[in-house]
Amino acid sequence: MTADQLIDLGLNVVAAIAILVVGWVVAGWVERLVRSATQRNDKLDATLVSVFARVARWAVIVFTLIAVLDRFGVQTTSLVALLGAAGLAVGLALQGALSNVAAGVMILGLRPFRIGDAVDIGGTVGAVEDVGLFVTKMRTFEGVPVFMPNGRIWGNEIKNFSRAERRRIDLTVGVGYGDDLDRALAALTAVVAAEPRILAEPEPLVKVNGLGDSAVDLLVRVWTLPADFLATQMDLTKAVKQRLDAEGISIPFPQRDVHVIATEPTAAN
Repeated sequence: MTADQLIDLGLNVVAAIAILVVGWVVAGWVERLVRSATQRNDKLDATLVSVFARVARWAVIVFTLIAVLDRFGVQTTSLVALLGAAGLAVGLALQGALSNVAAGVMILGLRPFRIGDAVDIGGTVGAVEDVGLFVTKMRTFEGVPVFMPNGRIWGNEIKNFSRAERRRIDLTVGVGYGDDLDRALAALTAVVAAEPRILAEPEPLVKVNGLGDSAVDLLVRVWTLPADFLATQMDLTKAVKQRLDAEGISIPFPQRDVHVIATEPTAAN
């Protein structure tokens, strides 16, 4: 190796080191810049902020490494094509995992629910405890932890009970056909009026709803705050039963009359 070649090699090494140092510093600066810019946006989740910052950092580092290789005469065009092909292969191999990441980004960006919200996702009901890029952790109201892939969440219907401003309670009460309907309706109206957790707007509804096989169906429809929903529903059911019992109004259960028809016994041969 000639002296000129050694000098060129030394200059390339020095330039490569300088590019690495500058690239590393710029990558850290870009990460902090992206993190600072995204943190000011209230619509972005903290996890998503961290993801954006790290992606920006690694993008700068990759470009820095390509610049270093180009300094030594490596055909970076072929390298970029190779990296693209490798990325495609990895993407196909990790298609399920990447779909969960994509769904996680959508969930963190659009925020159909937050930590602590009571939700129903595809029939799984519980409270959200953590939202990650791959899975979301829930805990059912029975205390069972559930780890649900984000891809399944994004492809399902999401009901967020905590986002509701108010919730409706429908209580169907059956009374006997021989009972006084007006008296029964008045008793139910009094029970509704005595419950402080029931909202005045929308106005409560107490009406005859239908004629069943064994009873006249009365409908009690009221609204309450989401936090009071379950307790109000249970206490209202108990209060209705006690009030109807006190009024002497029966709550019939399904009955069937069986008529036995006697026949003459046949004579034995």
